Amino acid sequence: MEKTAILGFGNPVRSDDGIACFVVEKLQEHWGNHENLSILDMGTSAFEVLFQLQGHSRIIFVDAVINTGEPDGTLYRLPAEAIAASIQDDPMVFLHSLKWDQALSYAKKILGANFPSDISVYLIAVSNTRLEVDLSEEVKAAGLKVVDLINQELLTELGQANLPVFEQSTNTLN
Repeated sequence: MEKTAILGFGNPVRSDDGIACFVVEKLQEHWGNHENLSILDMGTSAFEVLFQLQGHSRIIFVDAVINTGEPDGTLYRLPAEAIAASIQDDPMVFLHSLKWDQALSYAKKILGANFPSDISVYLIAVSNTRLEVDLSEEVKAAGLKVVDLINQELLTELGQANLPVFEQSTNTLN
């Protein structure tokens, strides 16, 4: 198995904005310290973590997305062309609010020629980003689906048995 990095973005004290932190926690519980897997909680300001992407051939991003017009918990997996279009030459960023697309742009600059071509992005629609620590049931269910989808991808790479996957559909965000 090639080396994979999974990055979760969000603020766990801003209600549903913390869904990626929840996903990262569940993946860490399942996988522990696997030699070919880095599961990183990017929090809200984690430029230093981007340097840890050196040597990874694959990156998976997980983040919350607001203002989609879809119900909370709607899950998106971005197609490759949308991911490539999200890379900016010089993205504007606030040090305490780094999001997946900004991290992707900076990772490309930091890694240069070693930037992996195998990138996945999972986004979960949210509307509640109030100062709270609990996730809504809809968003938590979507987070568990993302955990299952990522586990399925990793287990397929390792040639192991399949994990059960939720029946909720995954949308494509263009």
